[in-house]
Amino acid sequence: MHVDRLREQTKAFADAVAGLDPDVQVPSCPEWSVRVLVGHIGQAHRWAAEIIRTGAPAGFPDPREARPGPDWRRWLSDGVEEMADALAKAGDGPVWTFVGPQPTSFWLRRMVNDTAVHYVDVAITAGKGYELAEDLAVDAIEEGLELLALPGAEQMKPALAELRGDGQTLRIIPEGRSGWLITRTPQGIACSRASADADVTMSGTAQDIVLVSYGRLTLGDVTVTGNRDLIVHWLEHAKL
Repeated sequence: MHVDRLREQTKAFADAVAGLDPDVQVPSCPEWSVRVLVGHIGQAHRWAAEIIRTGAPAGFPDPREARPGPDWRRWLSDGVEEMADALAKAGDGPVWTFVGPQPTSFWLRRMVNDTAVHYVDVAITAGKGYELAEDLAVDAIEEGLELLALPGAEQMKPALAELRGDGQTLRIIPEGRSGWLITRTPQGIACSRASADADVTMSGTAQDIVLVSYGRLTLGDVTVTGNRDLIVHWLEHAKL
């Protein structure tokens, strides 16, 4: 993944937020106003840049205390360029992440996908249409599954312990792709690229699947076949 994708998603976010009342609540992030969501995006990019520069953990700043000034677009762009500079200087060596040491590209991927989902949030708030590129949406699905299946993920998100099982299976199939098979084991979840039958299957466009997975859409926006209770339980405990 190239840093241009982060520039692209941040520009889409800035375009969608333009003209919004800073104090209006974001329906899909009801605890945050537009101002706070802008603060989150700009601070997250700078926070990731600091981790990339030092390789060490850094305390995440409170987005309610962000001071982006009057030119939000410039402030957001500056955060991306700070991260781009850190990536260029650091290479792809291991740095701290919340799931253990990972290459610096972990943070680029994480920031791209986080920014993309929040672009949808502000587009919804503004009553504007939105569109995620198919390859971006597919990667966001895959990244989410990889994070949930990593050793130690339950320490990051204790609710994942509820997804242990004794062999129950789920398939996620974006249109035109083979998708993923998720197996619930006593040790946790295991994910693989597979086309085997499963107890429940969720299918639809990659964009709709990722937005359902992040709680921005509902199961009514995708097709579910098989044990619906199993996918409902998955979504309740697997949200990032």
